[in-house]
Amino acid sequence: MAAPRSFLWTRRIFLTLLTGFVLLPVYVMVSSSLKPLQDVTGKFRWLPSELTIRPYIDIWSTVPLAKYFVNSLIVAGAATVCSVVIAVFSAYAVSRYDFPGKRVFSVTVLSTQMFPGILFLLPLFLIYVNIGNATGIALFGSRGGLILTYLTFSLPFSIWMLIGYFDSVPRDLDEAALVDGCGPLRALFQVVVPAAIPGIVAVAVYAFMTAWGEVLFASVMTNETTRTLAVGLQGYSTLNDVYWNQIMAASLVVSVPVVAGFLLLQRYLVAGLTAGAVK
Repeated sequence: MAAPRSFLWTRRIFLTLLTGFVLLPVYVMVSSSLKPLQDVTGKFRWLPSELTIRPYIDIWSTVPLAKYFVNSLIVAGAATVCSVVIAVFSAYAVSRYDFPGKRVFSVTVLSTQMFPGILFLLPLFLIYVNIGNATGIALFGSRGGLILTYLTFSLPFSIWMLIGYFDSVPRDLDEAALVDGCGPLRALFQVVVPAAIPGIVAVAVYAFMTAWGEVLFASVMTNETTRTLAVGLQGYSTLNDVYWNQIMAASLVVSVPVVAGFLLLQRYLVAGLTAGAVK
């Protein structure tokens, strides 16, 4: 049965308005990044009076953006790798083996998502400072401390998500690998992990995006040397002026890795987010 014409037109109008609502901020960012500062701070214009790429050049000298970029790559990359590796082993153990406290572990992992992140800010700060005073290991103000901080957010969700995904992988694959002479680890890496690539990719994307755009903990747990992009963008706002065109340009530049990675891994991400939901 064909849909009524009124429904088709309503859908087209709604989708057009929704597309405009989504793309309007992007257009404002792009156009503002190509304007001189006086055009951005003056009366708003839909079309720039003068196009310039100067903001894209100045963003690297106004603040040490390249250093912040490297810090973000190291922190987000390390947090992603650690989260995926630990989550794979933990989720596989929960999915395939029975052990004392299994249910308590699963419930605890899931319950950590109920608490707001800001609740952990002061405890982590005190823990890092006390560890530094007692052992000399500088976690506060270091990349390592920030990586551990991000693991407290991404790891529980990653484990919980991969448990559901591993449960959807038939156990017959593991048993067939064991019959063929594979040990548990070999069966995991040669049989189960290849079958779970979409779920692992989804977990990796989540962990990376969580670390890449986080502001609260990065603003407290870092210093001038270890500052990340999300905090470093505040450097374009000074006591005397706010370089709005450079803020827009820098925001677009730092979004490129996330957008490019999402587009490249989109098919894995969608499959990974849905495959473990239905068994």
